[in-house]
Amino acid sequence: MLFKGLGLILSLALFGYLFKSSDLGNAINEAWVDAHIRGHGVEGTLLFLAMGALFTAVGLPRQIIAFLAGYAFGLLPGTLLGALAALLGCMTTFLYARFFGRRLLRDRLGKRAARFDQFIHDHPFSMTLLIRLLPVGSNVLTNLAAGISSAHMAPFLAASFIGFLPQTLVFALVGSGVNVAPTLRIGAAAVLFLLSGVLGAYLYHRHRHGLSIDDKVDAALGETEHP
Repeated sequence: MLFKGLGLILSLALFGYLFKSSDLGNAINEAWVDAHIRGHGVEGTLLFLAMGALFTAVGLPRQIIAFLAGYAFGLLPGTLLGALAALLGCMTTFLYARFFGRRLLRDRLGKRAARFDQFIHDHPFSMTLLIRLLPVGSNVLTNLAAGISSAHMAPFLAASFIGFLPQTLVFALVGSGVNVAPTLRIGAAAVLFLLSGVLGAYLYHRHRHGLSIDDKVDAALGETEHP
């Protein structure tokens, strides 16, 4: 599980190198990030947020948006804007499921939504935060399940934003041009990713109290036997 995440970090680093050094990378750079985002002030920022929200709402990994945010805005602004874009995508999917897709999604996600309800019922903020810190699971399916469940939107979104920050920081660091050696930057991102993943798995093991959000998540984290 963690090796897959490290592989994503390394692949994004390679993408960043090609982005800057190859003709294709230069074309993409000029056509989108440099032409429409960098140096375009509020308009460029809003365009990035709209693009990030749309892509994460339909299933593009939010780590890629974080990588692009780091490239476009730098480490700290990129972290905040990448997390905000993911949050807007999360809200879009949540609202779609709640107001338009309940009948369509009920047959497919009804059991998952019921488990989500049970998992977060007593402590909606902290348990949603716990879900977001996990290094496994589907962001879009979680948003859809929350939308057709009885979860309140405010604590779900607030906890989601905070939970998005650690991995967003990691991938924004990979994409950013911070003034350190690329090897050191990528190595720091890999270490931070491992620490974030281990922390999320530890907290899930410690605080789930016999509850389960998903069988596949439990299997990935070695939680096949309920305490």
